[in-house]
This record gives sequence, structure tokens and C-alpha cells, in this order.
Amino acid sequence: MPDLAVLVAKPDAEASIESLRAEGVYDDDRRVRERDDDRVELPVLAVPAETDVLATVEQTDPDYRSRGLDDLLRERGWSEADRERAPASWAVVGDVLLADFTDCPRPGEVADALLTLHREADTVLDRGPVSGEFRTPTVTVLAGSGDTETVHTEHGTRYALDLSRVMFSPGNQHERARMGDLVTAGERVLDMFAGIGYFALPMARAGADVTAVEKNPDAFRYLAENAQLNEVSSSMNLVLGDCRDVETTADRVVMGYYDALDADYLAAALDALVSGGTLHAHAAVHETDLPDAPRERVEAAARNADRAVESVAVRRVKSHAEGVWHVVADARLA
Repeated sequence: MPDLAVLVAKPDAEASIESLRAEGVYDDDRRVRERDDDRVELPVLAVPAETDVLATVEQTDPDYRSRGLDDLLRERGWSEADRERAPASWAVVGDVLLADFTDCPRPGEVADALLTLHREADTVLDRGPVSGEFRTPTVTVLAGSGDTETVHTEHGTRYALDLSRVMFSPGNQHERARMGDLVTAGERVLDMFAGIGYFALPMARAGADVTAVEKNPDAFRYLAENAQLNEVSSSMNLVLGDCRDVETTADRVVMGYYDALDADYLAAALDALVSGGTLHAHAAVHETDLPDAPRERVEAAARNADRAVESVAVRRVKSHAEGVWHVVADARLA
């Protein structure tokens, strides 16, 4: 269906917009556009039946407006107090929109508004806490088709996943891209907590030979699917099991798990890492313990393995909780 607009005299524009809204045909997604010195084009969804207009025309190059959630809820009659309790941020993963609706009044209405703002999404999920050894997400469908399985594309890497069964952290996207930039072709990588391939896939796409280990059967299924989806199956050795039981040799070890600084996991990582290799150990650390705590844990593990640490740099990835940071310790060991 073509994008329609109606022509009205400039002095009548405001009253005409109110009338078109009352009639249910005004298109808030497009901007009012000047036609000439005397007339404006008001965007409409259909030919009005009740509002007096000069003419109805087709717009060949519509001017879409960028509206925020607050604007849309205000237009829909929400009070300022209720709007302040709506989600302040959200993420679109593939065609699924994730947000935290804690303390949000009428979450179904907000979810519908978010679908209006993000036409690329067809499901809205209330994102709850993750739990258990496999960090299983808790989600509730609030609007849309309810399909929680999707394919998300990020920096050229495609991730198939079911957001009701495996977790995905949109805030880690720069770290995922960084890992793909760090590796060189032919480099041997051990990804100890591969998940659906968060770090393993960008590294394999960059030419690394990746041993990707994952214990969660749901995540492992998507890891295998994603290796094929990104055409890197020949560069990846996929292992379903505990990373501490895997024997391999690596130029680089990635530990993308908040408990990666556990002594047993670090011992297994250093056992696989060659002299001159690089370790990337992730952790959730209180800001009062930064940057010393992650560095000290790596250094202690190195001493226990009779290894020397050449360098350790602690980087903040994103805020994890109030006063707690998701960090990664990049260490080079002799």
C-alpha cells in the first residue's frame, strides 16, 4: 500500500491533525511536510472519511520521524509518573526485543508500543534473572508472535539461538568483535565456555582454529548449528563437556564466564596455554576490588603452575550490577 498524505491549508494543520487522530487514520511514524507556501502534507494511514482536506496524495519519499518510547506513551495518554516506570533501555536480538519490565505499569501496553517503534521485532520479552549452572534465562512473552527463537547478526557473525533457553548479552558486542580482531589466521584457540559461539565464531571467521567447549546441551546444539551457519565448521572442534577435562594446546585461551577466575579453571587454562600465549579471563568484580583482584588471581594461578606472567591488563566490559563490573583480564604468560 502506498504512503498516503492529505493536503490542508497551513493555518488548519493543527486542527486537522487532531481530527485525523480522532478518526484513527493519522500516521505518527511520518513527519508533516511542507507542500508549498500555503499547504502542508499530513501523513495518513488511509483516506479520511470525516476530516475535511483539500486532497489526498501519495508520498514517494516519506519522511519518517524518530520517536522514543516516552513520546509514544505520552501520545497514548500515559502520565509522567507512569512513563518514568517504563523501561529506560532495551535490546533487539534478531527479531526479538528484550527489556526489563520490573515495576512497569501495564507492561503489555509498553510492549505493544515498543513493537510500534521497532518494526524489525515481532516478539517482546520481559527479561528476568538467569539461574543455575547453565545460566538459564527467565523470560515472559509480553507481545507479538511469541517466537523466542531467532537469528541475530552482529559484525557479520550470525548467531542462531532461543532466548528462552540460552542467554545472550547484547552489552558484550564490542568484546565479541574485539576477539575476532585479535586473532590471526592459523592461531590455535581454546574457548573454555563457548556457549552458542559468542567469542568462538568471530575468531573462527577470522581464520583461527578453535576448540570450543560447552557443557550446556541446549547451548551446544546452537553452537554446532552456528558453526554451520557461519561456514566455519572445518575450523572448529566442538566438545560437549567440562572444559577442565579437555586436553589441547592453545596459543590463546578465552574464559568467557563470570567464575573464570576460579583456581581449577585457571589451572586448566594455563595447562593448555603455550609459552608466550595469551589468556582472556572474564569475571564479575566489585569496583572496590579493581583492578587488583583479577590481576592477583591470574598471578597466583601462574605461580601455582610455575609460570611467569609477562603482563596483565584489566579491562571493563560493562556494568554488571550496582557497584559490580564485568571485566576481562588480558594476560600474557611465559
